[in-house]
Amino acid sequence: MHRSYNSILPTHNRLLQKKWDDTYYNEHRQKVYTAKPMVDTRAPPTYMHLHLKLKKLQLEEERLATIERDNRILLEKMSYIMRTRGRVDNRNNYEYRSLNREKRQRELLRLTRENQSILGRITQRKPEYSADSWARQWEDDQKFMDNISHFPKNWWLMKEETNVQKKGKKKEKSTIDTNEKEKEKEDSRPGSAGSTKVEDEKEEQKTKA
Repeated sequence: MHRSYNSILPTHNRLLQKKWDDTYYNEHRQKVYTAKPMVDTRAPPTYMHLHLKLKKLQLEEERLATIERDNRILLEKMSYIMRTRGRVDNRNNYEYRSLNREKRQRELLRLTRENQSILGRITQRKPEYSADSWARQWEDDQKFMDNISHFPKNWWLMKEETNVQKKGKKKEKSTIDTNEKEKEKEDSRPGSAGSTKVEDEKEEQKTKA
């Protein structure tokens, strides 16, 4: 095989050149195989305390312990019922009472004291504005307005009163007129007291004449 080997470089012995080239090639392949990469492509390190989640395991153990305790208590109650044949105490000799009655009473007293203090501050507080001074000022303003006004004060009320009085007088006058007319009609009727009186007066005048 060394006789058919074609070397890249000129040589006197092809056999030695082939051995040397094979040795160099194998060394190169070994270096390539054992070469370390410049970029670290390894997987990141794993931490056991992140994968185990000890807190979760602790909570699970506590939950299981609580379940076991409840089951044991329930089993003891069931065994007691089986031993005593399920006796029932149905005597209701207790009184209903509120569990937080004292707390509510204390809260009510506190609110009452606060309300009383607020009420005292409100009643003792002096007003910023005087209602009496406002009333006096309004009276003065009314006087000034009456002095400079063209019409008297409450002129529309006075006008309404006069109109009502006029209407009342007209109504009274109309009723009087109607009564007089009715009376005249009654007197003019024959056989009425008024007509007989008029006839008697006429006869007296004739006898005198």
